Amino acid sequence: AEIMSCLLSFQLWSAINVPISFYHWNISTNCSCSEIKMSPVNTPTETELRIRKILKTLNQLIPPRPFTHEDTTTSATHSTVTLLNPRDTYCRGDQLDILLEARDHLGHKKKYGGDFLRARMSSPALKAGASGKVTDFHNGTYLISFTLFWEGQVSLSLLLIHPSEGVSALWRARNQGYDKIIFKGKFVNGTSQVFTECGLTLNSSSELCTYLYGRDQEAFYCKKPQHMPCEALTYMSSMNREISYLSVKEKIYSKMKLCNNNHKEINSLKCQIGMKIPVPGGYTLQGRWITTFCNQIQLDTNNINGCLKGKLIYLLGDSTICQWIYYLPKVVKTLKFFDLHETGAFPKRLLLDAGRHTQIQWKKHGFPIITHHLYSVTDEAYIPREIDLISGDKNTAIAITFGHHFRPFPIDLFIRRAISIRKAIERLFLRSPDTKVIIKTENIREMHVETEWFGDFHGYIQYLILNDIFKDLNVGVIDAWDMTIAYGTNNLHPPDHVIRTQINMFLSYIC
Repeated sequence: AEIMSCLLSFQLWSAINVPISFYHWNISTNCSCSEIKMSPVNTPTETELRIRKILKTLNQLIPPRPFTHEDTTTSATHSTVTLLNPRDTYCRGDQLDILLEARDHLGHKKKYGGDFLRARMSSPALKAGASGKVTDFHNGTYLISFTLFWEGQVSLSLLLIHPSEGVSALWRARNQGYDKIIFKGKFVNGTSQVFTECGLTLNSSSELCTYLYGRDQEAFYCKKPQHMPCEALTYMSSMNREISYLSVKEKIYSKMKLCNNNHKEINSLKCQIGMKIPVPGGYTLQGRWITTFCNQIQLDTNNINGCLKGKLIYLLGDSTICQWIYYLPKVVKTLKFFDLHETGAFPKRLLLDAGRHTQIQWKKHGFPIITHHLYSVTDEAYIPREIDLISGDKNTAIAITFGHHFRPFPIDLFIRRAISIRKAIERLFLRSPDTKVIIKTENIREMHVETEWFGDFHGYIQYLILNDIFKDLNVGVIDAWDMTIAYGTNNLHPPDHVIRTQINMFLSYIC
């Protein structure tokens, strides 16, 4: 099988401000204080130590890279790529390696790494794509490796999404504070309605309502309205605050998207919970996702019906997994929505197939939820608590995803939530080891999104954290990050053919 040599090209991407649109309290108590810090009261020492360890690793991975002039930042135009050990013909299954030598705008070789790169191989005519593996040698050189999964001509794309100097600035800005998003809580008491300021921290001398979540006591706060109890909090909305922690120069280099461009046999083992996923974990061909580490079942409507029979499925997370519950009735016509008479935006959704005893429900994860729409806080699913409420058995499956709404906030919030979810899964496995749990990683999203708050650099760091925290737990992983790079969707909410791929992987794990 012949693989044609790669195509090289350059592209320039720009960014504009676009917020993401998206979407219970345990118990509320009152307190009066001048400032509330994020770290909750009585946080277990084990959790704090784990957070500090992860933060230390991340700070070493993303060291400060101050710059005084654009000339010293990484330039895609001046950087060079070299095809290692070139051949006239490549065979399916071969590995193709490229060496990238990063240079600045003056043509000088960079002395350090840290650039945020994204590698992709594609053949549009074949509807084929796969991500490439990037190895950073931390000296200005990178090895980009592609596995040639299919026959034909391929294009290799290497995006310099952010130079290392922009990465450093974004990392510093992210961890600067919690004030990038303004939360407004709606308190309802009979016919009276009052809006007050809420947040993960509040610098206020006003009396506060404190809402504590789960065993680790994660906290959310609202200014207490006069003549209303804290329990009257019913709805929430948010908006982006006009604030930035980047300098003018840093904004330019955090937004720049530059491009410098240039078969293994499928494992016969059935896809199973607990399998380790390589990079890449699969590829697309004729629009279909093909795994590289296991034999994924390709389910048709009849197989899906059989798979779902008797199943109790919980979908917990953001709108990217809510897409699943809207896609499934298109394929399984006997699944019908049951009206729960919920109010507000993004209410809980329930699918039922009484004949096959199938129940599938979706609930949005707990704070933070970023949307200008008013949504009900009474049906939020603080994921660790939701898991604790599930009895579990061999016919119960849980799919979890979270991340996009965490991107504007300091990274310790995401780490703490991931650890709390892991602990809840461990408790679930003690009482019901047969319950199947699947973690879906984040999708890549639009290139033009507001980079400082919602850009994919923040998602990639969370992707690394999630893989680290859940790496030795007996859960299945749907690597949506890898999938959406391979499909080249660049969309927070990818189209139906990608959703079908994700659901197909989920069903391969549970059936």
